[in-house]
Amino acid sequence: MSARPQVDPRGPRFAAWVTAAVLVAVLLTGWWPLLAAQVAVFAVGAFAGLTASPYAVLYRVLVAPRLGPTDEREDVAPLRFAQGVGFAFALVGTLGYAFDVAALGVVATAFALAAAFLNAAFGFCLGCETYLLLHRLPGSTKTVSDH
Repeated sequence: MSARPQVDPRGPRFAAWVTAAVLVAVLLTGWWPLLAAQVAVFAVGAFAGLTASPYAVLYRVLVAPRLGPTDEREDVAPLRFAQGVGFAFALVGTLGYAFDVAALGVVATAFALAAAFLNAAFGFCLGCETYLLLHRLPGSTKTVSDH
């Protein structure tokens, strides 16, 4: 049985701060190409893996070398699920802005911002908690340890 992939939890929190800043900029400007770029960042994290995400690369290259080592680790599966949820909300927001349905763009972007801020400021990953909850539901074919 192989060990499940783990990451330094400071990396995802750094990424959440960057994401929150991007989403605030989108809400202030309504500039949907910036939100589209965030969609791409979420897509990489969700579908290619967290280590390939641009914000993870920034963390590894610029931030992590300046921090002391940590023994703390987080499971990657819930984090990748959270990236997928962020991807969905940011994609809906991008489409709302791009097709001149500003209210949809604002609401979807605001939901993504709320989740990113919770993670950045408080270490509470809403997408991760959703992942864990879904795997505890009756009838779920997998347990959290199956990933």
